[in-house]
Amino acid sequence: MASGGLTCVKFITFFCNLLFALTGLLILIVGAMVQLNYAHYSNFVSDHIWTVPIILIIVGATIAFICFLGCCGALKENSCMILSFALLAVIIFLFEIGLGIAGYVKHASLSDIMEEQFNSTMKEYNERKENRDAWSLLQSEMDCCGTFGPKDWEPIFHNSSLPPACCTVINLNEAQDCTAVHAHSEGCLNKLLSLLDSKTLTLAGVVLGVAGIQVSIDHTFRL
Repeated sequence: MASGGLTCVKFITFFCNLLFALTGLLILIVGAMVQLNYAHYSNFVSDHIWTVPIILIIVGATIAFICFLGCCGALKENSCMILSFALLAVIIFLFEIGLGIAGYVKHASLSDIMEEQFNSTMKEYNERKENRDAWSLLQSEMDCCGTFGPKDWEPIFHNSSLPPACCTVINLNEAQDCTAVHAHSEGCLNKLLSLLDSKTLTLAGVVLGVAGIQVSIDHTFRL
């Protein structure tokens, strides 16, 4: 009877560790998706903002690995491995809470950081090809022009012309050069800010949600 009870506890512990590992993989996948889908806008955002998805990837991989050790410890009934897993799980849980809160706080400063990057890359538009390519991609993908609007390009071009990406292909066929008459009227800052702002909140929500799931699993197991 006692042996059957211990076996039951062993497999419950294994199951809880497996669920923890899946939450770790979820964090890893979310971080990787953000990094892959939005890294091409890195010219317009300070580098430290892009450390968030990288940290998520590292944290997710670490959680999955630690939980794998916990599963092995549960199956082998190795108390040392289980104790080590429990200690590391608490540390990672606290880190997840901190990372989630940081995500909510960080999004408030995105506007100032991005406006500075927008102005910097625009000033070097003619000198650096990577800035020209970045602006072309941003303006064509988001149907926008300049930081706040087409007028932002006046100090750069010193005439009425604009970067070709400010205009749609149809409009460019109607006019020899891209001008304010044919350009997208909305600036790119607010569009990109809205996109990244929503993703930052989503990341923070995922991390805090996963942390909540982990607490629920641990509480259920203790009961």
